[in-house]
Amino acid sequence: MNPNGDQGAPSTGEARTYDSMRAPVHTASFKRPTARMVEALTDVSAATACAKLHQMGITRTFIDGPVPLHREPDVKITGGAVTLQFLPQREDVFSGADQEDAERKTALWGVLESVQPGDVLVVSAYASHFTGCLGDMLVRYFKLRGGAGIVVDGRVRDAARIRALGVPVWCTGVTPHYASQTELFPSAFNVPVGVGGALVTPGDLIVADEDGAVVVPQEKAVPLAEDSLLHQDREAFARRRLDEGGRLSDYYPLTGAGLSEYLASRTADGSV
Repeated sequence: MNPNGDQGAPSTGEARTYDSMRAPVHTASFKRPTARMVEALTDVSAATACAKLHQMGITRTFIDGPVPLHREPDVKITGGAVTLQFLPQREDVFSGADQEDAERKTALWGVLESVQPGDVLVVSAYASHFTGCLGDMLVRYFKLRGGAGIVVDGRVRDAARIRALGVPVWCTGVTPHYASQTELFPSAFNVPVGVGGALVTPGDLIVADEDGAVVVPQEKAVPLAEDSLLHQDREAFARRRLDEGGRLSDYYPLTGAGLSEYLASRTADGSV
């Protein structure tokens, strides 16, 4: 069976034993975000998180490429990252022909069995168009472990079954291939990874919605959230004024007289 639970590749001879010296690299322990950090970001959008981090001097936080597999307006996740690194196959290390013997010893199994409730699985796969990093069986297990969602810099398979599971997934597309059928193999888990041009380390927070996925360092989570919620409240006020016929230059960006009007409204309703 291949890693997605379907019929594997035909045998090309005697299977080689996966070299224990090449067992998957992983971080034995890392610090997951606190419940307070996760809760603080629950109502923060990916766009606001990205903008506020940019203002804090952290400019490469957008995970470029993955988009929601579930195209629903309210799709959103917030949680701590666990990571999976795919690398190019090399026949003397690991190849698709070896998977029948090696699959349960790879980082793919390792990361899934490390998942704790609320985790977000982040997968680095070089934006491959061919490797199906995850399928029905693995996403099903991820859900049963309590995982919050998945961000894949690459493709998945069994799209209809994954949608039916209700696990939010961001990916670059779909493919009929299983995980080690083509050019990549799962090499390391819970290590720093490059995903869509962004660095993700285990324990970083991930905020993902219909605009995409953003990585938030733990130490920035609470101050970012406090500033972001105020920013979003200001934008909600400006949006209302524009809907009522206000001029764009008066209410966006919210400065000057428009800002004074906003602050007065907050005082009037007891918000400050």
